[in-house]
Formats: sequence, C-alpha cells, structure tokens
Amino acid sequence: MEISPIPNRPVLEISGRKKLICAGDLHIGLENEMRANGVHVPSQTFRMEKELVSLAEGHDGLVLLGDIKHRVPGSSKQEYVEIPRFFTELKKAYGEVHIVRGNHDTNIEAMLPEGIEVHPATGFVIEDVGFVHGHTWPSAEVMSKRVLVMAHNHPAVIFEDNMHTNQIERCWVRCRFRESANQKYLELPEEVIIVPALNRNLGGSPINFEEPRLLGPFFSQDLIDLNEARVYLMDGVFLGNVGSLKVKRRRHFKLRPDEQ
Repeated sequence: MEISPIPNRPVLEISGRKKLICAGDLHIGLENEMRANGVHVPSQTFRMEKELVSLAEGHDGLVLLGDIKHRVPGSSKQEYVEIPRFFTELKKAYGEVHIVRGNHDTNIEAMLPEGIEVHPATGFVIEDVGFVHGHTWPSAEVMSKRVLVMAHNHPAVIFEDNMHTNQIERCWVRCRFRESANQKYLELPEEVIIVPALNRNLGGSPINFEEPRLLGPFFSQDLIDLNEARVYLMDGVFLGNVGSLKVKRRRHFKLRPDEQ
C-alpha cells in the first residue's frame, strides 16, 4: 500500500486494494474541559467532521486511530451530544469506518451509530499496514506488517531563536525500530508513521527536546530510534532528523499537561 500525508492536513491517504483516509486524536469533548478551566474556545467537532467528509469522495473507508473522546474516566455532555452526530455523518460519507480504541475511549460504543467498527487497543491490519493508537503493546499480527501507523503523542516540533523565543508546529514523524532493543516480537515493521492530532485545540507535544517525554511502551522501552526519526512539517517540508533539531527544555515552555 502507498501511504502519503495530505498537504496541510493532519490526515494520511492510504492506497491499496482500497483507498483510505486515516487520522487520529480527535479528543471530542476537550473544549468542555477547557471551559471548566476558564478557557472558552469553540468546539472543533464540526470542523473535524467537515474536513473528513470533504475528503470522502474517491475513498473507500476511514480509519481513526483512537482517542475519539476526551474525558476519562466517564464522559461529558459534549461527548454524548456531538459524537453520535459526528459518526452518523462520517458513516454516510464513507460507508466503512474503523476506530482503534485509544486510552480515552471508555464507553465509546454507547455513543456510536450502528455500522461503526471498533477494534481493540492492540490494533488491526489492512493489507500490509498495521493501525494502533499507541498507548499499549500492539498484537503480533499488527507488528508483522510492513508499516505501523500510530497516534497518541500529538507530535510537534519546537523552534527556538537566540532570544529563547519559541514556536511549536505540528509535524509528521517517520521512524524505525531498534531491532537490538526488541525482546517481544518475532517481526517488526520496516517503518513507523506517527500522525499529528486532528483536533487543533490540542496543540502538540515537542519531540525534539533534549530529554523528550513521549508516551507509550515503544518509547518507555526505547524501542524506537527517535534521534534518527525524520520530521516533516504539515506542508511537507522535511526538517531533518530529530537528533539534528534538539532544543533544551526550559521552564517557560507551554506544554500539554502530560508533558509538564
């Protein structure tokens, strides 16, 4: 299968016997939590729905890489109101819709219309591509495929000038496994693609700090060679390898809660 990002969108196009659209980290309900903390921003759900529906023509299905909803534990009113409508429209547009369960997706089935296929957190495969969220170990079947596509870390790259002024931009990350660190699987994918978050209100988690704090077992077990990972901006510009883009972590950087 051919896999390529759609320019200026946090969305992959995957072409094989079927032509698919793939995205992750929607976090529907995030804005409800932000309002509770005094930050009032509009919901991104309709914008995400409009973006995905606009890409449906000419495609046979949609794959969403988990964290459909935001609140854990439990679910918010925003999630109960917005998720059913969101997936009703996606089902009309694509016909075939797959979800890989993320760590935020408790009770997600209760909010979905009929015909949406929910896969376990260990992932699922289509042809030679494995799909996971990224918070737990994938199945051996997923890891036997040529390419692994995952979400979960909301990847971004941080830029800093000589005055220590910084800017954070979402990015795509393409990386490889360290075969020498693998003690769990008989086979490993040739490449891992980490997708940026679809929900723009999430911002991103910088991958190019000197001491990155990325989430999931691949990173806690140092199974991915992050220094050699290739970084691409949303418009497709190749920035280089993570190791050549390192920035020192400073107290004034504004990060997502699990990066603080």
